[in-house]
Amino acid sequence: MVQKRKDESDSSAQREPGAPKRRGRPRAYEPDVALGKALDLFRRTGFAATSLDDLSAATGMNRPSLYGAFGDKRELYIKSYRRYRDEARARTAEIFRNDWPVRKQLERIYATALDIYLSGEEGPRGCFTVMTAGSEAVADPDIRAMVQDALTELDKAFAYCFRRAKEKGELPDGADPLVLAQLASATIHSIAVRARAGTPRKELEAIVKGAIDVMLRT
Repeated sequence: MVQKRKDESDSSAQREPGAPKRRGRPRAYEPDVALGKALDLFRRTGFAATSLDDLSAATGMNRPSLYGAFGDKRELYIKSYRRYRDEARARTAEIFRNDWPVRKQLERIYATALDIYLSGEEGPRGCFTVMTAGSEAVADPDIRAMVQDALTELDKAFAYCFRRAKEKGELPDGADPLVLAQLASATIHSIAVRARAGTPRKELEAIVKGAIDVMLRT
């Protein structure tokens, strides 16, 4: 028979009859919520300008808790970027898959992109992929690979749209879905930068309309 250790026996004896057992210290944070707060901060101020104290204040977690949950600042940035990509993909995947006429499909994609880029309590935040491409991806091979993967994924999604549109006769026989996809992606990147710089939505929508007209006249 396994005997209780002395400290366990003593604690059991000291506990009042019927008293609930003590539980471990509960977490004072929700990891998913904390990651969302970190993402918001990184999107607003970038990696270099965001200190651990800033992250601690934004998430409500002290430094040891942050490290225990997410790793160092670089690891937290990577986790935040993955979260951003997952959320952006969730908002656009159904639109890319939908069998709408290509003009309507493009209009919906760009409208959703503008919703993302112009969001933010303290002003437009643009695209986190574009922001990361011009900063952390320059010197960090792992982050650069993640950004390149995101860019390639977007090109492929647009190529699928244009390839299907060509099969349905919405584009001329000479249209190249891959070239059109790169133009469509370039338009995404352009409005992302302009959105972060404060360009009004009406002007961004005019750029989108002009780009769609050019792509569909090929």
